[in-house]
Amino acid sequence: MSRLLTLMLVFCLAAPAQAEGFISRLLNKPVPGGVAVVDLGPATSAPTVRYQNKPVLVIHEDGQRWIAIVGLPLTTRPGPQEITLNGTTTLSFEVGAKHYAEQRITLKNQEQVTPNPQNLKRIERELAEQTRAYQQFSARQPSNLLFDKPVKGPLSSPFGLRRFFNGEERNPHSGLDFAANSGTPIKAPAAGKVILTGSYFFNGNTVFVDHGQGLISMFCHLSAIDVKVGDELQRGAVLGKVGATGRATGPHLHWNVSLNDARVDPAIFIGAFTP
Repeated sequence: MSRLLTLMLVFCLAAPAQAEGFISRLLNKPVPGGVAVVDLGPATSAPTVRYQNKPVLVIHEDGQRWIAIVGLPLTTRPGPQEITLNGTTTLSFEVGAKHYAEQRITLKNQEQVTPNPQNLKRIERELAEQTRAYQQFSARQPSNLLFDKPVKGPLSSPFGLRRFFNGEERNPHSGLDFAANSGTPIKAPAAGKVILTGSYFFNGNTVFVDHGQGLISMFCHLSAIDVKVGDELQRGAVLGKVGATGRATGPHLHWNVSLNDARVDPAIFIGAFTP
């Protein structure tokens, strides 16, 4: 009898984990700069979801239920948040707290810290161009949500660091850095379409890839760009090479992931998130 009770207890404890699909377990990290997975329930067709008046990625998980995968900006306050379902219904979810460490960087080129007026105009123009890329929302479904690492190499600077350049605070670190030698191939972590390339003041040589429904990767500081706008990339396709262009102290890859125009921690998508 005790063996039977033990088996029943194990089953009961395991049932909730089985009810929650793989994607939910992988991605649901509802903290500022993280991702919230919200259960939308069953429906015959994909619901439409908006968060902060921006469209949200929706997928059919395990062929049973629809889920919304919501990107949370670093500025999100812990506590209750809401999404809108099909334009009428409001669903709430809870955001927890997360502490991000500081990073202090010394740059030899002071222009990379306090640009002159001419460079400021360039930076504003480039920021607007990249913002438009982040705001794109295509109908395609992402090929995979457990991403491959874009380069072989250890993780260096994590997402969300409060950054100080030459003692002056600037925007938090909006991506994940990989330590890699110059010339290391950079591969698409999921299939997607190249929607922007350019050489930018801070980011250097840069590639944007749209994976579908507002899920967008940005790769910067490249030494070479091997793709052009409009190219369709398969998962694992080489899009460029690691470099140190733009505001960089040495060769590395800076990788951004954006969801519903919110920069989120790429470590979530490769199973390397730390609470």
